[in-house]
Amino acid sequence: MSFYKHETAIVESTSIGEGTRIWHFAHVRQSAQIGKDCNIGKSVYIDSDAVINNRVKIQNFVSVYRGVTIEDDVFVGPAVTFTNDLYPRAAHWNEEDLVSTVVRKGASIGANSTIICGVEIGTFAMVGAGSVVTKDIPPFGLVLGNPARLKGYVCYCGRKLEKGIKIDKKKIVYACKHCGEKVEIIKP
Repeated sequence: MSFYKHETAIVESTSIGEGTRIWHFAHVRQSAQIGKDCNIGKSVYIDSDAVINNRVKIQNFVSVYRGVTIEDDVFVGPAVTFTNDLYPRAAHWNEEDLVSTVVRKGASIGANSTIICGVEIGTFAMVGAGSVVTKDIPPFGLVLGNPARLKGYVCYCGRKLEKGIKIDKKKIVYACKHCGEKVEIIKP
């Protein structure tokens, strides 16, 4: 076994990447895919056919359901819940009801957020704690609230970008005060 599994974790999938760590009471269902060097926290549930790429950190008590794809280097905070059915009923479920969600590379999702299915969270986007995401988030977008609304943009380092240094009709270029990186934002 090229990954670590705590003795209380239930791992039914055979598709777990090298260097991944799966902690106490986690449950990884058959046909779930988890990449290399991930950290899957206590009491995390990963459903069948969910896809988690490399170097993803999933904190305690997160639920990742079928239809969710999480790309490389994503942070998922404690108690985040992903949904996969827009019209859930206990007595009615079939595969046609499944609605997919994608979390793009480098994004971060704050604690206790809920991600309603059918959205795309853009590269390096940031979801504030307790937010309810009901719409797509652009790359580097910072969203907060219920429902989550765009409140600005963040850098690769996660800090809020303050003032554009180059602005034209199609894009804004920011320079991060914290790390100095330049970030190009395409206007919606």
